[in-house]
Amino acid sequence: MRVELSDVTLDVEVSGEGPAVLLVHGFPDSHELWRHQVPALTAAGYRCVVPTLRGFGASDRPGGGAEACHPVKHVGDLLELLGRLDVDRFHAVGHDWGSGVVQGIAQTVPDRVTSLTLMSVGSIAAILDAGWEQRQRLWHLTMFQHEGLAEEWLSREDFAHLRDMLSDHPEAETVLEPLRAPGALTAALNIYRSGLPIEAQLTPLPALPPLSVPVMGVWSTGDRFLTERQMVDTGEYVTGRWRYERVADAGHWFPLDCPEKVNELLLAFLKDNG
Repeated sequence: MRVELSDVTLDVEVSGEGPAVLLVHGFPDSHELWRHQVPALTAAGYRCVVPTLRGFGASDRPGGGAEACHPVKHVGDLLELLGRLDVDRFHAVGHDWGSGVVQGIAQTVPDRVTSLTLMSVGSIAAILDAGWEQRQRLWHLTMFQHEGLAEEWLSREDFAHLRDMLSDHPEAETVLEPLRAPGALTAALNIYRSGLPIEAQLTPLPALPPLSVPVMGVWSTGDRFLTERQMVDTGEYVTGRWRYERVADAGHWFPLDCPEKVNELLLAFLKDNG
């Protein structure tokens, strides 16, 4: 369904009854990333709120440049969405950029977040302090900053370079198709341009509030973009209970690669923190 908010309209899937679970995707996905998790969660007695972020998929692509897709905007959208759905307390789950967004939610309204699950992407402070290997793996963050040039390079020869980047995405062609629409690729890249500009990558971060809720970090051994160190070290930025899980033989998009394992981990963690 489409939910009209004060600034944008989001494409949102809502299903099930019981304690609420907010599931947030990253680049270049949509709420479809979680389609294997939603049936398992609803069957276990949870209500799933699964939005497509602004700038992605069938949600609105706001004008106003990169700042219109700043992570803070996503945090505001999702808190407004939860308010429209009369959701007070909730579990929050994020993958890739969705992990950064749900961390922002937990830092903004910790009293409303029952638990936090971070998939692939840990604390930004841990990522930027994880050494040279991690910076090499994130070379694309700098390339994405070059508006126009990045779009032309990624889409050249029928998106050949973006296909290479998504080579281990189980549904690469499906997620690539919406990016063909005019302005869609720029809108999707804007979260990088506003959230992690060069200055943020190379200068000391301002002090961020710790994650004071129960947190589970999940990393997959085949992730080409994120090192294990950044997720393990995220525990240093958690003052709530911290749990780390390692998923073997899976790539960056492990909610699609290993749905049964992800569902098992997620249901156990939610039950322990229900």
